[in-house]
Amino acid sequence: MVALLFAGATHASRVSASDPGSGDWPMWGGTPDRNMVSTMKGLPTEWDVKTKKNVKWIAELGSQSYGNPVVAGGMVFVGTNNERLRDPKQPGDRGVLMAFRESDGEFLWQQTHEKLAAGRANDWPYQGVASSPLVEGTHLYYTSNRGVVWCLDINGFRDGKNDGPVTDEKLTGQFDADVIWSFDMMEEVGSYPHNMSNSSPVIWGDLVFVSTSNGQDESHVHIPSPKAPAIIALNKNTGKLVWEDNSVEDRILHGQWSTPSVGRIGGVDQVVSAQDDGWVRGYEAATGKKLWEFDTNPKDSVWPKTRNELIATPVIYQDRVYIGNGQDPEHGEGVGHFYCIDATKRGDITQSGRVWQFDKIRRSISTASIVDGLLYVPDFSGFLHCLDAKTGQEYWTHDMFAAVWGSTLVVDGKVYLGDEDGDVTILQAGKEKKVLGEMNMGSAVYATPVPAHGALFLNNRNQLFALAANAGTK
Repeated sequence: MVALLFAGATHASRVSASDPGSGDWPMWGGTPDRNMVSTMKGLPTEWDVKTKKNVKWIAELGSQSYGNPVVAGGMVFVGTNNERLRDPKQPGDRGVLMAFRESDGEFLWQQTHEKLAAGRANDWPYQGVASSPLVEGTHLYYTSNRGVVWCLDINGFRDGKNDGPVTDEKLTGQFDADVIWSFDMMEEVGSYPHNMSNSSPVIWGDLVFVSTSNGQDESHVHIPSPKAPAIIALNKNTGKLVWEDNSVEDRILHGQWSTPSVGRIGGVDQVVSAQDDGWVRGYEAATGKKLWEFDTNPKDSVWPKTRNELIATPVIYQDRVYIGNGQDPEHGEGVGHFYCIDATKRGDITQSGRVWQFDKIRRSISTASIVDGLLYVPDFSGFLHCLDAKTGQEYWTHDMFAAVWGSTLVVDGKVYLGDEDGDVTILQAGKEKKVLGEMNMGSAVYATPVPAHGALFLNNRNQLFALAANAGTK
């Protein structure tokens, strides 16, 4: 079913109704429009990780896990670090992509990546793989901590085959990854990632889109690679570069950590990319032709006090693009802005494309969820806002009492959100606020809950949980 969802751009545009519709959750956001909404029924609204009530299984990850899980092909894939050493032949600090069996959490295979020699300038210690993978059919795509886009066979070497064109892998055991192709963004397009490469790929037709994470060096003043693109499009079958764009040029504020989304907007297939000069841009998906750009900062804003970068993922919904701005969590709290943009406009649409602006929000690195005319988006300060998607009117705010790194999932009339204290809060979706429950996961939750086949998949810093009603101890 997953393969059918993305068979081509024409069919993909029909699927972008925000629910994968297959039971799987094959990419960050579920579908290319990145709107984290699902119609799945029967998901748990209470659980206990200590007593194992409604806990189907728990798998051990590394010590820090910023990548979000995806579920496809009977497997769960998630990025982490190498502190949970599974192969003595691959020791030390590395980024790791792990694959688990969906039914029981059994570890299946992994791919690890040594750290870049430049250290924290390009590849911050112990952060692991922060990209959420994308699965289409039997192929998996993700960005490693080294700024390399990988295409793997989801079965690893467990199927007894070495799928090409890459067939010279050094590690070919049953717990190792089977590489199809790779694209080194630092080598091929000259990107210089700041602290981390993290883009979660998105596919439309035959193209896979990623952000390059090109940014500043450790001085936070110098941009080593101002000519490198902010976004690239690769052929999903070969890994060859199809198009690139560098509208940011030397105006990078910090690091480029947003991730692109794709959808049919006003009859045109667009890839939308939020970039680190604080502008969000729309491109013709097939060609890379820039269609529009929108400045998310007031003209009198000053970096880093009142001017923000863009870390959240743009959400495409009914010809509109929704996104809030913010800064690296290390910069703390501050003023933020959230926008609804008419992406059918062309050129500089900072004024002409602004449908509404919401300023009662702090800096945010979270992606919105939109369903039934309501929008749910948290800010880094820990406030969850419920807004009218058409007007920006605020209906309610909920204080999580902890920083929020992840995003909301709206499923079956409920809003799920995790925070840095490790709490997952469940609220009733709607114009009136109602808290349904709050469960603690044992350590910080930087990820977003993912629904698949009647279960919720969620990772804290060091464990991956499958949560299902009537599972575990009653």
